[in-house]
Amino acid sequence: MKKVIWILIDDRMGSVGQAKGIVQFLNRDNLEIIEKKIVYNKWARIPNFLKINKLWGVNKVVSDNLFAPYPDAVMSISRRTAPIARHIKKQTKGKCKIIQLMKLENWEAKAFDLLVVPKHDETKIDLPQVEYITGCTHRITQETLAEANEKWRKEFEKLPKPLTAVIVGGGIKGKPFSLENASLFGDAVKNIWKKNGGSLLITTSRRTGKEAENIIMKALENIPSYAFLWGDKRENPYMGFMACADRIIVTGDSVSMCSESCGTQKPVLIFRGRNWLKSKHLKFCQTFFDAGYACPIEDEKSNSFVPKTYVNPSEVVAEKIHQIIG
Repeated sequence: MKKVIWILIDDRMGSVGQAKGIVQFLNRDNLEIIEKKIVYNKWARIPNFLKINKLWGVNKVVSDNLFAPYPDAVMSISRRTAPIARHIKKQTKGKCKIIQLMKLENWEAKAFDLLVVPKHDETKIDLPQVEYITGCTHRITQETLAEANEKWRKEFEKLPKPLTAVIVGGGIKGKPFSLENASLFGDAVKNIWKKNGGSLLITTSRRTGKEAENIIMKALENIPSYAFLWGDKRENPYMGFMACADRIIVTGDSVSMCSESCGTQKPVLIFRGRNWLKSKHLKFCQTFFDAGYACPIEDEKSNSFVPKTYVNPSEVVAEKIHQIIG
């Protein structure tokens, strides 16, 4: 009989992507995997130390059923879903194993059977059930890249080679993506192109900002390119960019984008800018540099950078889940 695992899916798409990255490595011959959609109410902002293991922050009318029969395991993908996982474990008198994909405070972390914590997190958790990873779990595998390549390669086949993907994030909490950094980024991308030629595959995000986006596109306007900018109504070619690019340039504001880029095992150059990234962002960028998975775009060796063999944390975490479920 298959064991059942619930994946608590909320509106944090970055976290959802991390969970789905793990799911693709779970053995479906032994596991039934059920996604549970979680919609929050106004009480979701209450700190976890007040909710503990209650469902106070869940809109039970529109969320999926969170009642018995309960699963053998629950995967919590954010701080807000952690009390839900703890609630289910309490209802099963501790029989349900619970897995957390984001760092929690020590008092809350103790309830979980597995915590997946990025090495760049500044507070270490001294618990045996913690699995430290470089970056975050993600959905990029050689199989998903092959599928995306098959789907998108004709779209880019007329562009001069090599292809350089340009993945642009933007502002983070309390730190906008300044126009100065947009200009620096545009110049950095242009310098790489001058050394290699070819074409650019450019995509921006909601956090980039229209003015910053315009500055970047102005700097790159005479370079052969395929652009998918924030707000475009076409199908998003992001996975196609990852699959078809020979090199990837990515901004260092997103651990998900950096992890996915490194997951391709292609040369990855990370832009950190000036007076923008917080210490935790700089630290996770450094973990990629130290592991040999990526290179700073301003490094003199960036043009000849060759990445070391990459270990997908999604695969590592999936194996840990199999171990704790039994």
